[in-house]
Amino acid sequence: MKRPRIALTVGDPAGIGPEIVDKALHDVRVQRVCEPVIYGPKNLTGIKPGIVSAAAGLAAYQAIVSAVEDTVAGRVAAVVTAPINKLAFSQAGLPWKGHTDLLSNLTSSKQVAMMFWSDRLKVILATAHLPLAKVPTVLTRELLDGIITIAAQELPALGILNPRLAMAGLNPHAGEGDVLGDEETRIVVPAITAARTAGIEISGPFPADTVYLSALRGDFDAVVACYHDQGIIPVKLIAFGKAVNVTLGLPIIRTSVDHGTAFDIAGRGVADASSMVEAILLATQFVLMKSTREDQQ
Repeated sequence: MKRPRIALTVGDPAGIGPEIVDKALHDVRVQRVCEPVIYGPKNLTGIKPGIVSAAAGLAAYQAIVSAVEDTVAGRVAAVVTAPINKLAFSQAGLPWKGHTDLLSNLTSSKQVAMMFWSDRLKVILATAHLPLAKVPTVLTRELLDGIITIAAQELPALGILNPRLAMAGLNPHAGEGDVLGDEETRIVVPAITAARTAGIEISGPFPADTVYLSALRGDFDAVVACYHDQGIIPVKLIAFGKAVNVTLGLPIIRTSVDHGTAFDIAGRGVADASSMVEAILLATQFVLMKSTREDQQ
């Protein structure tokens, strides 16, 4: 089978993105399975390693736009992104807080979800880059209905044929009968009930301090977390450098690394490219799975 062409964006050029992309290009596992196509600035004037700048933010944005356009058009089969810097985006006058909302905008996707994928644990975030104080107001029944539906619909295409989902509670002890908060009763439980009525296998809400242990034991295929750190801390604890950020709800395949721009080590040649390699391999795996499904239809 011909190796698929995979778009690789270098992310913020002042961070470690260019370095980890270059290292990934020389990894024999990447060379064996795909044909990488690099998207990034050719002119680095005014961009210095480790320094936040509007120029770097704009360059990262332009690379993402080009890569997404080519993926949507079918010129490449998937896009894998190196990390961007949110402050650099802001300085460049860009309104997006990260890849996920930018990709949603570029592809006109109604609702998307950030998922962290590792061999042992897979977590979908109901909310992502929000101040913690805003999470209870954003975590609505409508939002949860959409996130759960996206997870149930898209996980089979990624190889989890009959996904068993677990829902983490927002509050300590999942509210403990409304003593520690009533969001579970008002929002989470009705969303779970509606999903189960629709045929989705989902359980909960479970206390977030134990649900991941159950998932690691194999009781669930993925956990839906209410907010960013609730979901990402356990993934990074057990699989940092091997986990992959996957965007659900897009019309294209997109994966990314599980870390940031690491400005503190940018330009020193010491960055670990493991997560970039894993993101490329997983994107290629998803592309081949998609191709197989299309051939069977």
